[in-house]
Amino acid sequence: MNVTHHPGDETLLRFATGMLEAGPRIVVAVHVGGCAACAARVAELEAAGGTVLETTAPAEMAEDAFDAAMRRIDSPDMRPGGGAAAVPPRAGLGIRLPEALDGCGVGPWRWIGPGIRWSRVSVPGDPNANVMLLKVAAGRKLPEHTHSGREYTQVLTGSFTDERGRYMPGDMDEADAEVEHQPVVDRDGECICIAALEGNMRLRGFFGRMLQPFIGG
Repeated sequence: MNVTHHPGDETLLRFATGMLEAGPRIVVAVHVGGCAACAARVAELEAAGGTVLETTAPAEMAEDAFDAAMRRIDSPDMRPGGGAAAVPPRAGLGIRLPEALDGCGVGPWRWIGPGIRWSRVSVPGDPNANVMLLKVAAGRKLPEHTHSGREYTQVLTGSFTDERGRYMPGDMDEADAEVEHQPVVDRDGECICIAALEGNMRLRGFFGRMLQPFIGG
């Protein structure tokens, strides 16, 4: 797999230090799981963070820190069959999902427009995470849109192009509020991506306004 589009260093640093939000973290984990270069970069950042921790003076813990941790461990959400420990439902989508999604719930494909289907991905521990799988038919244009935050999109199968280049399997696209684009799926086959949003997507045009309730915002 020839990966040409990668997360930026800032995103990889946030991922390595656990500072990336749950939804984007899933998408970046999918990318890192299939990109040797980014996996090596994350390992470097984690090692650098470990060095900083080793040279930092320890902070005093609160007197009830141990008791609070034990209460959390014993809470219903952490017990088998309850809350975060429950196995989320997963629909059969006809594709092999990346290992990074093993703990996530995956909804069925739902029609949201001509040639476009989506599946909601639920992230354990963060019910507000805005993560979805998109399946778009060959040659189909997505609505022109911009973003109120950052959009993370990882190509699983197929490919698409926009004003900034072509994205193929393994590639990840980051688009911020300054990017306004209209991805177009290549004509040689459908494209399936996983995407996460920080903030909201702002869709343009009549078709975009029809889709807006499905993706939030």
